[in-house]
Amino acid sequence: MISIRERKSGGGRDLSPFGAFSMGEQILFSLEIHAPCAVQSAVMVIHGDGWGRETSVWKEYPLTAVDEYRRLSLDMKQLCTDTSMDDGGLLYYHYRIHLADERVLFYGGEAPMELSPLTKEFAGERQLLVYDAAYTPPEAFGEGILYHIFVDRFAKTGAALTGCKKNAVIDPDWENGIPQYGEYPGAEVANNVFFGGDLYGVAEKLDYIASLGTGTIYLSPVFEAASNHKYDTGDYLTVDPMFGGDRALENLCREADKRGIRVMLDGVFNHTGADSVYFNKEGNYTSVGAYQAKSSEYARWYNFRKFPDTYECWWGVKILPRVNSGDTSWQKFIYEQVIPKWMQAGVYGWRLDVADELTAGFLEGLRRTVRRLNPDAAIIGEVWEDASDKVSYGERRQYLLGRQLDGVMNYPLRDAVIAYVRYGDVQALRNGTEYLYRRYPKWASENQMNFLGTHDTIRILTALGGEEQDAYTNAQLAKLCMTEERRKTALRRLKTAYALLAAMPGVPCVFYGDEAGMEGYRDPFCRRPFPWHNMDEDLLAFYRSIGQLRKEESVLKTGVLRLLQVTEDGVLFARDPWEGEDCRIVIAVNRSDRAMHLQVPADVPELIGDCVIPAGQYFLQPGQAVYLRCPISIPAESFALTME
Repeated sequence: MISIRERKSGGGRDLSPFGAFSMGEQILFSLEIHAPCAVQSAVMVIHGDGWGRETSVWKEYPLTAVDEYRRLSLDMKQLCTDTSMDDGGLLYYHYRIHLADERVLFYGGEAPMELSPLTKEFAGERQLLVYDAAYTPPEAFGEGILYHIFVDRFAKTGAALTGCKKNAVIDPDWENGIPQYGEYPGAEVANNVFFGGDLYGVAEKLDYIASLGTGTIYLSPVFEAASNHKYDTGDYLTVDPMFGGDRALENLCREADKRGIRVMLDGVFNHTGADSVYFNKEGNYTSVGAYQAKSSEYARWYNFRKFPDTYECWWGVKILPRVNSGDTSWQKFIYEQVIPKWMQAGVYGWRLDVADELTAGFLEGLRRTVRRLNPDAAIIGEVWEDASDKVSYGERRQYLLGRQLDGVMNYPLRDAVIAYVRYGDVQALRNGTEYLYRRYPKWASENQMNFLGTHDTIRILTALGGEEQDAYTNAQLAKLCMTEERRKTALRRLKTAYALLAAMPGVPCVFYGDEAGMEGYRDPFCRRPFPWHNMDEDLLAFYRSIGQLRKEESVLKTGVLRLLQVTEDGVLFARDPWEGEDCRIVIAVNRSDRAMHLQVPADVPELIGDCVIPAGQYFLQPGQAVYLRCPISIPAESFALTME
């Protein structure tokens, strides 16, 4: 039996959980090898990412025997030079171990410390990401939760009626109305039915929003557009009149700031609406749009295959003509007019729609613009996969090198939490937490948008307890609700899921209404109006307690994740302090349908938050979670979860 553990340290810190470092760091790699015979030598074999390159430079670095360890100190800048990755980027490595019995073994894998054997083809090598040493992460973004609002469905004051546009239909049934839907998924939908939510309504609910522990509000698109969802931008320089216009956004930013809350906008810069100032296919604007004349000042923004009716669209959707984000005049418009106007109006940061479809040059220019206007602003990209090694449109993306994004939407964590809480999938949880965080820079992990649901996904309550949606038509899904028994189970699971998510590195994001117990299947059924007169008060109280806890406990913002115990029944993990803290937080979660015993050390740690069990009763009921604050002098390994 051979086992190999890898530890890393730099600047006096134990960096075992990480595989991404700054260009300016010196990292010590240390192997602990247990083998049935002597180890003759150990070599690190490392190479630069070969994607998009004619050749990939491979280097070998022997490790030196020191006591019972094999060690290697690497300067990240020199390493990048050695492997022809001068600006940093993605590298891969494995270890070659020579034993005295003449065996040659290869080890790698993505576990934080325990390495696994590889074949000679080296499938499953370890990633190493080297990012810009000058990068500085945003400080304020991680303070509190993120609250995601789909504006037309959150709260209304009547502004939509005064700003109502041509062809718009107002559905007056806020409490029971069903969003407009197509006959089948992907069918064309006008999206011209509105429920009347507006930005003044959001402002009126700021105290409610603040009670959830909110630090930042993330708004679905607010710029003028024909649809209710506003992803078909008509005019980037105008807030939609049905949302209250420019003054409504300025008022929201001002009132939110009084409560210590920031406002983040949805930046839709990959496509515009066909019905827009810039394309003007419907002739509703006075401008000469790209659809109307090849001589239009906007014509070069779009790609026509046959003018004017055959043009490149986002995923073939004709109302969403795709913009060439590499075009310099488009970039100048966004950088010099759009971003400055709204950030000067009080906007804090940006979530970038379909970031995979924006060019690297556009993202880098956008970052420079945003950071010039606010050095602490956050830019979060919509990326559905692992962002550390993402390939899209034949290009290896470089989102996390400190030049483009501060973080991404954490779909892998969402999938992992659902798989674990509903189905008990232990490996999925490990893959979506410690394995993923190992590949990300620490700052990127801390700026992940961690969510359980969005406007693009099935509602989390339904995901945790509802029936499989593929067996139903849209007409059936529009009215399908959980049985009382299913809903009871789903509510228990949702508490488990949110307690788990909120304790992970990253910023917890709540999609409006999840905290109130909203159900709903795929888009658009996940976008119903907020149930202001029918909220689940018990669930709401739970969300508030977790949100306040997350806002108050700084170790949950910057602490290092360490999984201590993961079984189908429950999970036990710690957030260890990174700096300046003398306490860690240990989190225990029971996902089983039976009570679990929580073993604690003799010096009982402090139980924190309204959601936890009374002191001295260390039994977790089904679905229950507990957060414990304890001094770092108490080993986290002295905690344990066992079935009764």
